[in-house]
Amino acid sequence: MTIRLKLTLGAIAILLMANSLLSLVSMVYVEKVWLGEIQDRVRLDLKSARAAYNFRINDITRFLEAVALDDRIGEASLAADRSALAGLLDDAYKAGGMDFLTVVAPGGNALYRPNNPLRHGDNVGGDLLVAEAIHSRQPASGTLILSAQRLAAEDQDLGPRARFDIQPTPAARRTDEKTRNDGMVLAAAVPLTTENGQFAGLLYGGRLLNRSYDIVDKIKQVVLPQQRYRGREIGAVTIFQGDLRVSTNVIGRDGSRAVGTRLSEAVYNEVLQKGLVWAEPAFVVDNWYISAYEPIRDPAGKIIGALYVGLLQSPFLEQKNAFTVVLLVMVTVATASSLLLLYLATMRVLRPIGRIIDMSRTVVAGDLSARVGIRAPGEMGDLCRAVDEMADAVAQREDRLKAATRQQIGRSEKLASLGRLAAGVAHEINNPLTGVLTFSHLLRDKANMDEQDKQDLDLIIHETSRAAEIVRGLLDFARERAAMKEPLDINDCIRRTLKLIRNQKSYDRITISEELQDGLPEVDGDMNQLQQVLLNLSLNACEAMPEGGKIVVRTASDNGNVLVRVSDNGCGIKREHLEQIYEPFFSTKSAGKGTGLGLSVSYGIVQQHGGTIEVESEEGNGTTFTIVLPGCYSGRKPT
Repeated sequence: MTIRLKLTLGAIAILLMANSLLSLVSMVYVEKVWLGEIQDRVRLDLKSARAAYNFRINDITRFLEAVALDDRIGEASLAADRSALAGLLDDAYKAGGMDFLTVVAPGGNALYRPNNPLRHGDNVGGDLLVAEAIHSRQPASGTLILSAQRLAAEDQDLGPRARFDIQPTPAARRTDEKTRNDGMVLAAAVPLTTENGQFAGLLYGGRLLNRSYDIVDKIKQVVLPQQRYRGREIGAVTIFQGDLRVSTNVIGRDGSRAVGTRLSEAVYNEVLQKGLVWAEPAFVVDNWYISAYEPIRDPAGKIIGALYVGLLQSPFLEQKNAFTVVLLVMVTVATASSLLLLYLATMRVLRPIGRIIDMSRTVVAGDLSARVGIRAPGEMGDLCRAVDEMADAVAQREDRLKAATRQQIGRSEKLASLGRLAAGVAHEINNPLTGVLTFSHLLRDKANMDEQDKQDLDLIIHETSRAAEIVRGLLDFARERAAMKEPLDINDCIRRTLKLIRNQKSYDRITISEELQDGLPEVDGDMNQLQQVLLNLSLNACEAMPEGGKIVVRTASDNGNVLVRVSDNGCGIKREHLEQIYEPFFSTKSAGKGTGLGLSVSYGIVQQHGGTIEVESEEGNGTTFTIVLPGCYSGRKPT
């Protein structure tokens, strides 16, 4: 996977995550905060609706109090003069807009009903407001539930208005109740007095809420917005008698007001059972509303119904969905634009990397003159500069390597020529040496030779044989042949190499000793190459001891491997140079004293033989090189 692809995928992941989080937060805000604010607004509307509801109760109270100011009504009530009451109350009843009006005697019996004058004498003292007003002699008002019989006593028309066939309603609690006949009324009871202040009874009146729509419509007009959504009013106000809608402007599926339908079970449990305020979305008849409910209590504090205010949820959900769609479109456009800009920025930022790759391939192909050639701002520019500087260093090193190689080749040719010349000279020397050795043996065998002559001839034979052996060793080492690995005895290789070294003049003040372990495994190697390694290490040791010293060559075996240690007590190697000694052309010798290739070549030869070469050195206390070669077993013991 390319860096460009990794960066692109990473940036895409970050963008998608960030935009998804933004979208999620925005939608949660709309869902919780925005709709929550609408819910709070509906809760405030409920408070306003309650105030308007109470205002209607107060209207009834104030009207009855105004009528009761006429002392003649109190005098007629105390005298039980129904004809006088008719003359005083019939016009007031028509002007008051109430559904019932009753003059109640001090004992609680009904004296006169303008809307039902033939019905009198029945006791209404059991009504909560009547009982409270008689007891306190003060006005009492509130909401009551009146039975069908009580409603019929007040007015024959009120019973049919109060009666409902209960409609099946989704989400409502289960019930076996089919009809409901009692009614919910707003009522007030105001004391009547005579001219001298004597208590003369009550003026008791009210309005039936069942199928009375002017109250809910007036509340809706004042409190809720006059807006429609797909032909339906957005706002709705409902008065519940128990869990039954008795007055509402919620419209059912048939286009009529949804009276006779019921409260959902969840709201019923919270509002009518627990007496709590419900302020959250609720299923109303056949749709969801952002709703607020609160209980309605009678003067004794018993929950007898509920007041509801709500806004149709659909238009707000549509607005929320439209906002969400717009948000998602904006996020999508922003994401696409960001990805495009990201692609362009990535191409611009990573363009130097493409140049670096092209330049690297050109260099690998052999053209060391190739360069990146651009300097982008920031770290990418530093990278391009560093790559170009590296290419310059490689080119310079290549030039040095070529120069050193040419010099080494020239030196090698010179040494090869010198070697061929030395081989020729060695052959020429070897012939007279053979003659001297032959005639020395012949003279040694003569009978007339005295003991001194024999000793002299033995010395000549010994020295001549030694000279011939040295010449033979030089010829073997200088002879060119193809590298060939074969099982060989490392001790034999060491002995042959040391023979060549000991005859060097530069080793006159250096003691060379051997500590060779017998019975070592053979190694699979090339005699000439391993001799070159040992010769390089020995020559380096010699040069590290210009005033003389000691070289010790030891061999040992370890877990099937053969170890060769070359130690000297010379000047040692500085610690900072230990990691560089195997690098080509690294040398601490003065100019003309070395090429810096000896240890590099030796390191390569040992690696080709599957071994390792390690160094231990302390400045001023000598150096030890350890060569580890894998042993092999050819089936014969080394000599």
